[in-house]
Amino acid sequence: MKTSLGLKTLVASSLLLGFNSIGQKLNETSAATEFKKYSKANALGDIETAQNSLLKAKSYIDQAADNAETKESAKTLFYKGEIYMALSNSNSKEINSLKAFETAVESYKKGFSISDKFDGDITESIYNLKQKYDNQSYKFYKDSLYEKAANSYFQTANIMEAIGVIDSTALYYSGVSANEAKLNGFAADRFKKCAEIGYKIPNSYIYASQALRKEKRFQEAKELINLGRKKLPSDKGLLLELVNTSIETGDTKGAEASLVEALAADPTNKQLYYVIGTIYMELKQNDKAEEALNKAIQLDPDYADAQYQLGAHLLTVASGIKEEASRLKFGDPNYEKMISKSDEVYKKALIPLEAYITKSPNDKEVLNILSQIYKSLKNTAKAIEYKKRAEAIN
Repeated sequence: MKTSLGLKTLVASSLLLGFNSIGQKLNETSAATEFKKYSKANALGDIETAQNSLLKAKSYIDQAADNAETKESAKTLFYKGEIYMALSNSNSKEINSLKAFETAVESYKKGFSISDKFDGDITESIYNLKQKYDNQSYKFYKDSLYEKAANSYFQTANIMEAIGVIDSTALYYSGVSANEAKLNGFAADRFKKCAEIGYKIPNSYIYASQALRKEKRFQEAKELINLGRKKLPSDKGLLLELVNTSIETGDTKGAEASLVEALAADPTNKQLYYVIGTIYMELKQNDKAEEALNKAIQLDPDYADAQYQLGAHLLTVASGIKEEASRLKFGDPNYEKMISKSDEVYKKALIPLEAYITKSPNDKEVLNILSQIYKSLKNTAKAIEYKKRAEAIN
């Protein structure tokens, strides 16, 4: 009798375990069934039915996810992702949208990693979601809802990470949107991530640093720019950002040292001298700008970009002196001195510009500039010569 009783107990236990297992599998199936009802009702615009089915689906999938037998099931994880992603967009007062979104992404990610059975379904869902979020993000940005756009683009990137894809474009435009919304810390983090994966270099480094500067995180900004400069040592934007960071912290010597250090590391780099010349131009350090651009031309006498830039720079300086003279009171003895100084700088500008035009004879803009300079210097013959050459170009 004992054996018989033991056997009955064993059979009963086995049946109970079997029923429990079936019950948990039934929760998976019921969740899937209710989610399909939700999808159909939602597509038909039957919001009440859709909402009821979605909440039922949540109840079933939560039970399946809490049970040891089904919580690691690819089916449970797939439908948990589907259901919680729908919940995140349901506008239900009972649901924390952000938490639901995070739960959905984590479920998709786990489901994708543990089994191949639902990989196709998960991938299809992810790309459908990406399309939806891309469209939503663009609309937010277009409507100047920059904070919403920043979050939406970031959600797109998070969604794609569930299947192991880094959506660099979404990350970048999340940063761009955050920058417009003045969410500086958020923008910095997004651009830093882009820089780490090598997307839109050097801009990602520069924009991240600029955002960090707005947050007064100057040391981080410097470290980041220096990291970028290791990859692109001659890039003007990176070097200018490093200089601006130093200047903003009151470290003018540091700004100068950055430029000197760059030249010391590569003293025969004509492009570096050109970049430094343009930076000095922006810093209104005219003599140093002229010196650097002249050095670039000395290294390469046919360096057309440097010739053009030096000519344009000297033209700006000369015009500035002349305009300043025009604001003096009538009879001021300094007037003639300033006009004479202006003419000297105009003459210096002619040298690189005429060297440039010999290699680019059809640059109408420069031909007209040369005509104006000679006119200002009262050299009518030369002014007419360059004017005619400019007019001959269609």
